[in-house]
Amino acid sequence: MSSRKSRADRRVDLIEAARRAILRHGTQGVHLNHVAEEAGLTSGAVLYHYPDLSELLVEAHHAGMERFYELRVKRIAQCSDPVQKLLVTIRSGLPVGPDDPGVRLLNELGGAAARKRVYAVLLTTLYDRQVAMYQSILDTGAALGVFTLVGDSLTISRNLVALEDAYGYRITARHPVIGPGEAAELILSYARTVTGHALEPAS
Repeated sequence: MSSRKSRADRRVDLIEAARRAILRHGTQGVHLNHVAEEAGLTSGAVLYHYPDLSELLVEAHHAGMERFYELRVKRIAQCSDPVQKLLVTIRSGLPVGPDDPGVRLLNELGGAAARKRVYAVLLTTLYDRQVAMYQSILDTGAALGVFTLVGDSLTISRNLVALEDAYGYRITARHPVIGPGEAAELILSYARTVTGHALEPAS
């Protein structure tokens, strides 16, 4: 069997190399040779798979964003309890630490969004999908009589995503008293107020 990588596998490797290059050089500072160096390839080999470097950078950003929507949806699909779904969603939306590469990539994307429309669209889409994810959990919990919402689910969901973003930034900025655990508890304190539920995990 041939050990040569398929075209699809090579593109996956290049997306990961582009992510590393973005983290090292920034969205605006990354160049073709940086991606090639991270991938261990020539610039020509990179261009063979991605003739347009900007397309590769967009795919790298999109791959980094997958964790904050697609993977969370898969995780919460495994449980039926709205309380558990909300707990999992809140805790999985935060950085694991100040050097979390996925969140650093999102921060880079945010910094470039004002100058590049495609990045702004990516971030807006991610935000809207996360809001919809929270809203579905809240609406289901309210319909089942588990939650007693103090406002409309859309507003609450937007606030939850905004809190994720704000505390996520504090974690990556190395705030001395706000780590992932503290941030999750701060968000949960808001969620408890607006859902009328203690949000304690099932025993």
